[in-house]
Amino acid sequence: MIAELSSFPPRTATLLARHLVAAGVLLDEEPELAWAHASYVRGRAPRLASVREAAGLAAYAAGHYAEAMNELRAARRMTGSVALLPVLADLERALGRPERALEIAASDEARGLDADGLVEMRIVAAGARRDLGQLDAAVLTLQVPETRRSPRLAYAYADALLAAGRREDALAAFRQAAALDREGATDADERVAELEGVAIVDLEDDELDEEAVDALVLPAAGSSPLFEAPRAEQVPEAPPAAGGAPAAVFLPPQDEQD
Repeated sequence: MIAELSSFPPRTATLLARHLVAAGVLLDEEPELAWAHASYVRGRAPRLASVREAAGLAAYAAGHYAEAMNELRAARRMTGSVALLPVLADLERALGRPERALEIAASDEARGLDADGLVEMRIVAAGARRDLGQLDAAVLTLQVPETRRSPRLAYAYADALLAAGRREDALAAFRQAAALDREGATDADERVAELEGVAIVDLEDDELDEEAVDALVLPAAGSSPLFEAPRAEQVPEAPPAAGGAPAAVFLPPQDEQD
C-alpha cells in the first residue's frame, strides 16, 4: 500500500503514508478516527486501489456502511480480487439485504476465495440466514469439517446453535471453540462460563478488593466441566461438507498545501 504512494512528491507521500498507518493502528479501538485518517488520504489519492480499500475497511469498522460499500466496490473493480467479497456480503447484511449477501456467498467468484476467506464467507452466510429467521439453516451452513479447526467458525457454529434453542449442543460447541482459540480471539471462555452459570472475576482488577476475593468461591479442579479437557464426543457430529509500537498518529489537517 505504502509503495503505491511513490508516485507522489516525497513530502506528500510521507504525509499520506502516516495517515494510512494511523488509520490501521486506530481501526479497532477508535474506528471513527481511523475513518477520518483514511478519508483524508482517499480525498488525495482516489485512484489507488489500496487507498480505496483502506477507506472502505475504516468506514466498515466505523459503521458507515454505505460509504464502505462504495469504497470497497471501487477497490474491487480496480483490482479484480475476490478477497473483499466476504466484507461486501456482510455489508449487504448491514444494509438490510441478507438475500443479496447469500447471492454473493453462492456466486462462482466466491469459490475463488482462499481458506480464510471461505471461512469468513460461511460465517456471513450463516448470519444472513439468521437475519431471515432461518435458524436451522444457519446451523447447517456451519456444519462443516472446518468447524473443528477454525476458532471463528467453531464460535459461530456454537452461537448459531444457541440461537436455534439447542443450549446443550451450544455449550459443547463453545467448549470446543474455547479449546481451539488459543490466542483469545473470541470470548468463547466467557460464553462457556455464562452457560454454566459460573461467574468470571478478573483478579487483576484494581477495583476488586481483598474481601471480595476472599469471599469468592470457585469450584475445585475436576468438579466442573469447565475444568475438564474438551472431549470429541462433547461436540455434535457434523455431516460432511457440501462442497511493534505504533507509528505517531497524525490528525487530518483542515487545509494543507503540498
